[in-house]
Amino acid sequence: MTGMTSVPWPRAWHDALYAGHGFYRSPAGPGGHFATSTQGIPGGGALFARAVATLADEHRFDTVVDLGCGRGELLGHLRPLLPHVRLLGVDVVPRPADLPEDVDWVQSPGGAELPDDLVGLPGGTLLLAHEWLDVVPCEIGEVDDHGLVRRVLVEPSSGEERLGDPLPGEDLQWCARHWPLEQAVPGDRVEVGRARDEAWERALKIVGRGIAVAVDYGHRRVERPRHGTLTGYRSGHQVRPVPDGSCDLTAHVAMDSLDHDDLLDQRKALHRLGVRAGTPAHALARRDPSAYLVQLAESSAAAALTAPGGLGDFLWAFRYLT
Repeated sequence: MTGMTSVPWPRAWHDALYAGHGFYRSPAGPGGHFATSTQGIPGGGALFARAVATLADEHRFDTVVDLGCGRGELLGHLRPLLPHVRLLGVDVVPRPADLPEDVDWVQSPGGAELPDDLVGLPGGTLLLAHEWLDVVPCEIGEVDDHGLVRRVLVEPSSGEERLGDPLPGEDLQWCARHWPLEQAVPGDRVEVGRARDEAWERALKIVGRGIAVAVDYGHRRVERPRHGTLTGYRSGHQVRPVPDGSCDLTAHVAMDSLDHDDLLDQRKALHRLGVRAGTPAHALARRDPSAYLVQLAESSAAAALTAPGGLGDFLWAFRYLT
């Protein structure tokens, strides 16, 4: 590694995704590299949007904000479902040309940073942060041979790692509260969620009154991953996480450390909002074959959105703001 410069993971991670030529500024966008609940699953985006619209309708919200919305795929599905509700997308790229004209757009700096003027929206607001926090860069720590948790440094162009100084005090305090290190052994890793908690606190300020929902792959304290989850994605395949701008970089979120009032897995959350998988009645196939095929496709999409070991294991953190 002679001549190579290693930097803390958050710096390399942020530059790789959000700098001038960062991964999320590429024309393909996230949808070109991995599937989410809102794109990549046939019928999944429309069904997910229906659940979001149900939540917005239940509370008669005036505004729905999609934070970290990619290229606005979910907003496009929401527009016909919520014709009288203000829709606002927030992402690092300029407004997509194919977005419906009456959907608002705010360009964000990227990562944990949010526009300064996006605070305290009037009326009732539903804020959805869907797969946003997992790409907010966080500190990576590793237990050394002496039991100290040290910051992991990375060389951006190669992904080669080495251990740096011990984690700073604030990060260690977060670990003491949220990450079980009592039985940690050398080589165990920590993905310090303090940066995600602080980003979420900033996001909550967008909502004057309403509900904020963070939806992400994540874990609770009792199930923290000993060896971490930091990984990369490129063209639909999981790859080694190299922060050179050529791949997505993501790590699961410590969802229970977020400021929240309720924490559900996606299966329970979507069931509450009317999304359930189930085979349509066979009699419908004879009476109305087209309707049967529509219901069958929706059932397939619902199964994918709620599947154990997949999207159904996403966690939804709800924060009710009055």
